[in-house]
Amino acid sequence: MAVRAVRGAIQVDANERDAILESTAELVTAVMSRNDLTTDDVISVLFTATPDLTAEFPALAARKIGFHAVPLMCASEIAVPGAMPRVVRLMAHVETDRPRAELQHVYLRGAAALRLDIAQ
Repeated sequence: MAVRAVRGAIQVDANERDAILESTAELVTAVMSRNDLTTDDVISVLFTATPDLTAEFPALAARKIGFHAVPLMCASEIAVPGAMPRVVRLMAHVETDRPRAELQHVYLRGAAALRLDIAQ
């Protein structure tokens, strides 16, 4: 079994606790389902949020949907002038038999524009 990294991002509607939690849960759920993963496959998840998202930690959404034993961490994205606002990103380290080329990175809502080459 190999260790792989899966990326994803979602643009959140507003800097509001519920919006951050709902959007992050949507992103995590999509990453897990599109890659046929369970929480037992997940080694850790790093979440980042753009500096304009301060109402809640994105990792809380993962805890609420069952990531109780998975190490989670939140960090702030660097404040690049002109960058897309209100974006939560994740990088999940997982154990999987899938080759790297078969992993599905997930970019949702406005964040699809961040990676037009792989957005779904």
